[in-house]
Amino acid sequence: MEFAEVMAALEAEGTAQNRKIYPRHGAQEPMFGVSHAALGKLEKKIKIDHELGIALWDSGNFDARMLAAKVVDPDEFTVKLADSWARDAVCYQTAGAVADVVAQSPVARSRADAWRDRKGEWVASAGWGIAARTCEDEDLWSIADLRGLLRQVEEEIHERPNRVRHEMNMAMICIALRNAALQRLAISAARRVGHVEVDHGETSCTTPDAADYIEKTVGYRQRRTVRSG
Repeated sequence: MEFAEVMAALEAEGTAQNRKIYPRHGAQEPMFGVSHAALGKLEKKIKIDHELGIALWDSGNFDARMLAAKVVDPDEFTVKLADSWARDAVCYQTAGAVADVVAQSPVARSRADAWRDRKGEWVASAGWGIAARTCEDEDLWSIADLRGLLRQVEEEIHERPNRVRHEMNMAMICIALRNAALQRLAISAARRVGHVEVDHGETSCTTPDAADYIEKTVGYRQRRTVRSG
């Protein structure tokens, strides 16, 4: 599909209801208000088209950017491109979209390390988001690395910006899924951290209790393993 054709398709899928709801999640104009389902259908139609993905992101349109992160080629990401996209993030959704694609790229670890301590809420959120998405990858993170992340979460989480706290909490949960030893460390850290206060605005979103979520997720995985075995 060509850029103009995709933008026209996005505009046709937009709804007034979504244009009302999305700003509650931080989305900014310009936007069409395209549902996640409609984005998914366009993604399946386009598949991977790196140049189209770049053009969609560069349009500045919220919906186009969300689609861009789905169709761009992660293997083509450089430090320069990743940093540019991270600077463009203006809400947790675009920061999450950046984390999604960069986590699949050759620069995943370097950007996680470079962005986690940034003062800007969205760049730091993307950095912790990458860590959460990749921490089970043994080629990217050693056990010592993940222990260090847990210590950093425990020491800093309550002092970091709003959505960074959410992503740090999610990273703590994901680290626990690497192995049993990290599970025990993460649960202990989560209990010491206690409640993580995150303002989700006028939405129904919540930040889970990490210790409880870890135990439930591990239990689910164990039951699934038993069933599949």
